[in-house]
Amino acid sequence: MPETTRPQTQRRDPVLARLMLGFEGQEVSGQLAEYLERGLGGVALYPRNFRDAHDLRELTAAIHRIAGRPVLIGIDQEGGTRFALREPFTTWPSPQELGSTGDTALVTRVATAMARELRAAGCNLDFAPMLDLHANPDSPVTRDRSFGAEPARVAAMGAAFHRGLRAGGVLSCAKHFPGHGDAAVDPHLDLPVFGGTAGRLESTELVPFAAAVAAGVPLVMTAHILLPQLDPEQPASLSPKILEEILRGRLEFQGVILADDLGMGAIGKRHSPGEAAVLTFCAGSDMAMLCHDWSAVEPAIAAIRSAWQRGRFEPTRWRAALHRIERACGTAASLGPQPPMDVIGCSEHRALAEEARARL
Repeated sequence: MPETTRPQTQRRDPVLARLMLGFEGQEVSGQLAEYLERGLGGVALYPRNFRDAHDLRELTAAIHRIAGRPVLIGIDQEGGTRFALREPFTTWPSPQELGSTGDTALVTRVATAMARELRAAGCNLDFAPMLDLHANPDSPVTRDRSFGAEPARVAAMGAAFHRGLRAGGVLSCAKHFPGHGDAAVDPHLDLPVFGGTAGRLESTELVPFAAAVAAGVPLVMTAHILLPQLDPEQPASLSPKILEEILRGRLEFQGVILADDLGMGAIGKRHSPGEAAVLTFCAGSDMAMLCHDWSAVEPAIAAIRSAWQRGRFEPTRWRAALHRIERACGTAASLGPQPPMDVIGCSEHRALAEEARARL
C-alpha cells in the first residue's frame, strides 16, 4: 500500500506538533487519529503494534493517510537481537559486531539495506545509530548495542551508519546524547550518573556525536543521565547546559533534539510526564516522546498547553522548534519512492548479512 495523504482541514495544534507518541494495540485508535488530524508530530512504533511486515505497512499507511501531511514514523532497528525487527526482516549483525569489523563501507551498506526495508514498511525514521561508548563492560545499556569503546571508531561507524540510512531513504537519530556508556544503571529503571569531568566528556563521549553532527544527522535523542560536573540539578534531557550550551552551542547542531521517552524510570520517578515535557522544552528539546503509558498523554498535553499559555516558553524558540520539526518531516517525505515489500528479507540483503558475519 503506497504512502498517501489527504488534504488537512484543521489548523495544526502547536503542542501536538512537538510530541512523538507510542500507543498500545495494532490499529490507529480514535484518539490517536484525532491527534494526527490535529497535527501530531510523530509516532513511535514497537513490536507490540504489528504482527508482521504487512501489518506494519498497513499501519504506517493508515498513519500517513490520517495525518494528511508528512509525519515522522520512527522505530528501533539497530541490528542484533535486542532493538531490532524480527523475521521476515533481515537479521543483521549487532552494532557491536559491525564495529568489530572496522569497516565503515560495510556499515554503510548494511544501514542502506536496513533503510530500504524500513521504508518499504512505511517507516521514515530509525532510532539509530546508538553512539554511546561501551566504556563500562557491565553497562546494561550498551552491551551489544554500541559500536565499541573507542571514541574515534564509534564516531566513524556512527557517521557511516547515518550515511547508509539516508541513502536508503530513512532519517537517522543519533542517540543517546551526551552518552551514558560508563553508567551502571538502566535509565528505563532509574537515573544513571556520569562520574566524569567536563574535560573527559569533551575528549571522549562527545566525539561520536560531533562526528554525527558534522555528517548531517537530522535528529539527536537525549540521554536520561545526570552529569553532576556540568549540571548537578537536572539530567541531560532536562538540562539547558547540556542541550543548549553543548549540543546547540558547542557542537552547532541545527536539527531536531528529541527527548527520549519521558515515562522511563530515570525521569518518571521524579516528574510527571507533563512536568518533564515542560522542563525538556525549556531546556532546548524540540520534541518529546511519550511512548508506554497512554493514560499519561492527555494530562501531559494539558500541562504543556498550560505552560505555553502562561508564557513558560520563549516564542522565538518555540517557533524555531516547530520549524525544525516541519523541516525533518519534509525531508523524510522527500527521500525517494517507497520500495516494494519484496525487498524485506530479500536474498540480496540476507547475503549481505552473511557477508558481514563472515567478517567477525
